[in-house]
Amino acid sequence: MELRQLEYFVAVAEEQNFTRAAERVHISQSGVSAQIRQLERELGAELFDRSARTVTLTVAGKAALEHARTALDAAGAIGRSVDAVTGLIRGRLTVGMVVGCTLTPLFEALAAFHEAHPGVEISLLEDGSDRLTEGVRTGAVDLALIGTATAAPDGLHALTIISERLVAAVPPGHPLAKQRRVTLSDLTAHPIVCMPPGTGLRAVFDGACAAQRLQPSIAMQAGAADAIADLAARGLGVAVLSESMAAAHRDRLTARTIDDVGTPALLALIWKSPHNPAVRELLAHSRRAFADFPAMRGQEAAYVSGEGVQGMHFR
Repeated sequence: MELRQLEYFVAVAEEQNFTRAAERVHISQSGVSAQIRQLERELGAELFDRSARTVTLTVAGKAALEHARTALDAAGAIGRSVDAVTGLIRGRLTVGMVVGCTLTPLFEALAAFHEAHPGVEISLLEDGSDRLTEGVRTGAVDLALIGTATAAPDGLHALTIISERLVAAVPPGHPLAKQRRVTLSDLTAHPIVCMPPGTGLRAVFDGACAAQRLQPSIAMQAGAADAIADLAARGLGVAVLSESMAAAHRDRLTARTIDDVGTPALLALIWKSPHNPAVRELLAHSRRAFADFPAMRGQEAAYVSGEGVQGMHFR
C-alpha cells in the first residue's frame, strides 16, 4: 500500500468521478483506475461501486476513507515538520477563486509567492463559493477567495477582503430610481435579476427576504455582475448587486442602497489549517497585496477564526 494510492482513493471518493479525480491529482484516468484496483486487491475488497454514472463508496470504502485521510494528513505533517526546521516550503498548493475573478491583488500575491517559493506547485481552481468552501473543508482546496454572507464559514478561518451593502440597480426611468429610499419590500414588488443560489450575494439577499417573509420574483439569474447589469439596463428586472458592482455601471444604472438590509456581502479568503507553512506564506503575501486595495484603504481587514467582488465580484 502506497501513499499515492491513498491519495487517489481519497480524490475519487471526494470527486465521485474518476475523470475529475485524475485531473485533481494530475495523472491519467487509467493511471488512477489501475492504482485503485491495485489497492483493492491488496485490501481484498472493492472500495467503489462503479455500476452507476456517479462513483460511490462501498461499505468497505466508507470504512477506509477516514483512515486514508488520517494517513495522508500524518504524512503531510512529517513534511511540514521538516520544512519548519529547514525553512523550506515545497509541495503543492491548491488555490480556489470565484468564477470570473479579476482581482489583481490575488494574482500579485500568487506571483510573489511563486517567486519566493518556486518549489511549490500552485494549482488554481475556479468554482462557485459553496463548492469552494466545501473543498476547503475536505482539504481538496488549501485557500480560497469566496463570496459569503458570514464572516467565517463554520469551522474555517477567514480574512475579510471586502464588505459591502446590497443595492438595487435600475435604469434612470425606473420607478425605484425616483425614490430616495428603497426598502426590501419596495424592491420585491418588481421582478429581480440576481446571482444564482450558492453565491455569497444571493445568500445575503435570500436571508434578508426570509427574515421579512418576502417572496421575491426572480425573473433571471446570471453568474456575472456585468450580465446582471446588462439585463437590468434592458428593463428585464431590478438588479441586486453590491455597491462596487453597481458603481461600475453608473453610466446606465441608478443604484439605491437597500435601506433595511444591513447584512453586508463579504469577499473573503478562507482556509482550514493554520499549520500549513505554504498557506501561511501565501496569506502573508495576500495581506501585503491587498493592503493598498481601494476597498480596504482606511479599514483593517478582519481576521476571524470561524465557529460556527469581483470588480468586485461576490459570488
